[in-house]
Amino acid sequence: MRILVTGGAGFIGSAVTDAYLAAGHDVAVVDDLSSGSTEHLDPRARLYRVDVRDAVLDEVLADERPEVVSHHAAQVSIRRSVEDPRGDASVNVLGSLNVFEAARRHGARRLIFASTGGAIYRDERPGVPADEGGPCRPRTPYAVAKCSVEHYLDYFSATFGLEAVALRYANVYGPRQDPHGEAGVIAIFVHRILAGVAPAIFGDGEQARDFVYVGDVAAANCRALEAPAPPGEALVVNVGTGVGTSVNAVWRTLERIARSGLRAYREPARSGDVRWSVLDPTRARRVLGWSAGVGVDDGLQRTWEWFAARAGGKAEMT
Repeated sequence: MRILVTGGAGFIGSAVTDAYLAAGHDVAVVDDLSSGSTEHLDPRARLYRVDVRDAVLDEVLADERPEVVSHHAAQVSIRRSVEDPRGDASVNVLGSLNVFEAARRHGARRLIFASTGGAIYRDERPGVPADEGGPCRPRTPYAVAKCSVEHYLDYFSATFGLEAVALRYANVYGPRQDPHGEAGVIAIFVHRILAGVAPAIFGDGEQARDFVYVGDVAAANCRALEAPAPPGEALVVNVGTGVGTSVNAVWRTLERIARSGLRAYREPARSGDVRWSVLDPTRARRVLGWSAGVGVDDGLQRTWEWFAARAGGKAEMT
């Protein structure tokens, strides 16, 4: 199968690219390398260094003629989206539209969109994982953009007959995640340990997140290639574990794995910090035949070893 992955040199996109290649597919990547890296890219994937907003994207699709477009290119910083909503919408809405239009013009049959679960759902039912039928109430420009693009997927499916799948990711972590800027807490903790600097835990640390390993997310993208999509609308699927893990528990596990001797310190809780963000994976099991295979402890071990090896350290086995 011919597949084009936008953002395919980034953290999640490169893992998806690797999984497609491992499954025997022919893969091309579009990435402007603003946050991705060629170090993450398998040389078997053809790279086009192109911004998804650029008109030249049409030429790429004309040359590649992919059957499937897996759209992972995005502005991913929630903080930046709040500071610059127009800039966020330029990439995440207009860039997505440019991708979808080019895909339609050049014969793609399926669009797969990397959406978000944690930023879309509200934590109105603490202790209960959010399912796809619940209300979407985005409270940041980033989440508003993701919701908007899901609606555009419906439009492209209903109007042009494209098969469309929106994968709503939980808190993805693992190798290649950027520990700088607005990174996930796991990458930040690992980076701090390797630098010998104690990390901060905001509030009481009992806020729970659904941490899903990046390799499992890549596997879900492989299943999404052939999942039956309803005609005229996007198939929306949560990609998460259904299990909430507190920030305190993540720190305790990493502290045990790394044997760092560091002690985390406390900072005041941040305004607007979500208390509970966990996704219900029932639909993913039923429709994709997918469920997360890597538990948090195992995933943290793998993540630590990857970062430690690249930092010149030695990851100790427990």
